[in-house]
Amino acid sequence: FAEQFPERFHDVGIAEQHGVALAGGLATAGKRPVAAIYSTFLQRGYDQVFQEVALQQERVVFALDRGGLVGQDGPTHHGVFDLAFLRTLPHLVLASPRDEVDLGRMLEAGIAGSSSWALRWPRGNAHPCLGAEAEFRPELSPGTAERLRSGADGCVFALGAMVEIALDAAATLAEEGIELEVWDARFCKPLDTGALAAAGRRHRWIATVEEHALAGGFGSAVAESAADLGLRCTISRHGVPDRFIDHMSSRDEQ
Repeated sequence: FAEQFPERFHDVGIAEQHGVALAGGLATAGKRPVAAIYSTFLQRGYDQVFQEVALQQERVVFALDRGGLVGQDGPTHHGVFDLAFLRTLPHLVLASPRDEVDLGRMLEAGIAGSSSWALRWPRGNAHPCLGAEAEFRPELSPGTAERLRSGADGCVFALGAMVEIALDAAATLAEEGIELEVWDARFCKPLDTGALAAAGRRHRWIATVEEHALAGGFGSAVAESAADLGLRCTISRHGVPDRFIDHMSSRDEQ
């Protein structure tokens, strides 16, 4: 059908809708499907994620490529809304790896998990290994962050590919005598509220960094949790502004 009527798949999102529904059906039959879909195109199958997967508490892994900015592909292909539209649904784990090591580990954890996972990563090549080797990293269970750097002058929680940028920024500031604590959040849902609460007690200032729209994304989740925890620290959110981002030659340029 897809080969005979490709224009219908492109124009109305039949491929994404049926792909998600098929994954839910396979899960109902006892399989553990991995549905690989561009982040931006999963929007077309949102109702199926809700009805056929989340509501039924099925075990599906959504492998979301191009989670973030995509350079020359432009506004139609930027995957900067997935965290916002997925984190409202119960029974979904939202994870994002910082490097190739955790990409493999998260995929394995998602397949072995007891609920559905959405695993997002950006366009481009993954950092091969940012930090410790796999055997020296904390267990990849939902809601567990990893502290990568200590510092007394403030704290940064970064998600996915933004972890490398946060570490680079912290190293630059260290040359000026400013020492930042840096965490790889690893999960947008569930958040590591224990790590957040402890950081909020140690620091008056916490920044969040994400390659996602600021509205409703990872920083919003942190701010909501900080309010629920009664933290008095300032939350500074950094991400994609509330507008469509124009075509550019590369993701790095954007």
